[in-house]
Amino acid sequence: MNFTPNSIPYQQTGYFSRLILDYLNEEPFLKSFYEHPVSMEGIDAAIKNRIEIKTNRKLLIQVLEHQYASLHIQDAVTKNLNSLSNENCFTITTAHQPAIFTGNLYFIYKILHVIKIAETLSSKYKHHHFVPVFYMGSEDADLDELGHIFLDNKKLSWDTSQTGSVGRMHTTGFDKMIGRIEGEFSGFPFGPELIQLFKDCYQSSETIQEATLKLLNHLFGEYGLVVLIPDHRMLKSVMNHIFKDDLIKHLPFEIINKNIQQLSKQYPVQAKPREVNLFYLKDDIRERIDLTDNLYHVHKTNIRFTQEEILMELSAFPERFSPNVILRGIYQETILPNIAFVGGGGETAYWLELKPLFDHYKVPFPVLILRNSFLLIRKFWESKILKTKLEAVSFFQPEEKLLGEFVRENSNRQLNLEKEKATLHQFYDSLKSISAHVDKTLLQHIDKLETQSQKKLTELEKKILRAEKKNHGETRRRIHEIREALFPLNELQERIENFIPWYTAYGPAFIELLYKHSHTFEQTFTILEEKTD
Repeated sequence: MNFTPNSIPYQQTGYFSRLILDYLNEEPFLKSFYEHPVSMEGIDAAIKNRIEIKTNRKLLIQVLEHQYASLHIQDAVTKNLNSLSNENCFTITTAHQPAIFTGNLYFIYKILHVIKIAETLSSKYKHHHFVPVFYMGSEDADLDELGHIFLDNKKLSWDTSQTGSVGRMHTTGFDKMIGRIEGEFSGFPFGPELIQLFKDCYQSSETIQEATLKLLNHLFGEYGLVVLIPDHRMLKSVMNHIFKDDLIKHLPFEIINKNIQQLSKQYPVQAKPREVNLFYLKDDIRERIDLTDNLYHVHKTNIRFTQEEILMELSAFPERFSPNVILRGIYQETILPNIAFVGGGGETAYWLELKPLFDHYKVPFPVLILRNSFLLIRKFWESKILKTKLEAVSFFQPEEKLLGEFVRENSNRQLNLEKEKATLHQFYDSLKSISAHVDKTLLQHIDKLETQSQKKLTELEKKILRAEKKNHGETRRRIHEIREALFPLNELQERIENFIPWYTAYGPAFIELLYKHSHTFEQTFTILEEKTD
């Protein structure tokens, strides 16, 4: 594999919100919404804060050992599990729902980012150890989002009628999907290996969360990744006091709302708190809890609780209460000795709403690190890009701008009227000089005439460019073809494509490539272009 990296600022991509760009640029307005900068100084401060607040490591290890009991664990994972019992060991965490077959490419990027950070920090700190953790959001019930993948821009969905938490769903009905993948990729160098892995994980597991754990353990076990499934009775019992405050006092709602009011003065709000920020999770039900007329209603069901009854339910069955996006972060940071969280743009945006909640409950707020992003370009497309005489980075622009850039660079005709505009400006300056001696009030009239004339020249310039573009039909088709391949459905590649085509072609070397080029704290977008050997 011969891929050459090129890093560009996130702003240059045009795919990230102003909030995220301002966060990366350390905009002063945002500094009160997070605790630490993305730097070694920020890591130092996060470690100091975490040391002051103890984590129930014994409980964490007990749960992890139970989750890993039936798996073959590689030495790197065993070492990290053992390290978690030490007070000088901290976690670097990313989180995602158990999307089938890992969902989109950024699922992989997140994981490799925390692995790279953990390894880098472990080598820099002599007296500390850092463990990469994947926190599985297995309680999510959005099957429409998690139950499909895209292959060649075509949606391939898991056909099931199950409802409730996706992580708890039974792994029935995957034969058809795996058969489709096998039919398309079994002839690739690593196709049989990956297809067998999918069969081993999805056809031999009881639930989606178990299958996802097996898959990630196989793909990233050698890197020491620890996967945590937080949907566990004992872990949730630690959150009893916060869940109770949410149900009865609605403190998270009040605290977050005040913070959102400040943040929304400059940015759109990513996630809004509800009066009750918990779902009820039982059997095939995961529905929000609404409070109406002093009764707690489980949405879309006939389940009702009085205040006394719901507190009894919480005490007896903490596993039946599932935090929404407002409470998920503080749950994660309560049960893990965590110092840094790696998330996407949307995740980072809603974490910026949450800091006052952490302050109130005296839970350390982690360093927020935007996950790594890649654009992967195979040699087939690299050769086509070369024929356009454009750089790969240019393809982040819309097609019309790309074609205009090409035409301006390669046309042998005059396409801009800058000299003519300058000449026109001199002409009107001359008129001003003549008119000023007669009547200075004419100057304003001449300015208006020039504005109108310059506007007409600009319109003519656009028409000339449009006319010349028509002479480059083949280039237009080539640009469209390339951009459609690199930005499927007009989105970033990582938000649509799955890792299957890449892994079946390159095998574990694909994971190694991404790991090699994963950043730690350098917040830039990476383009990886495959070169001809």
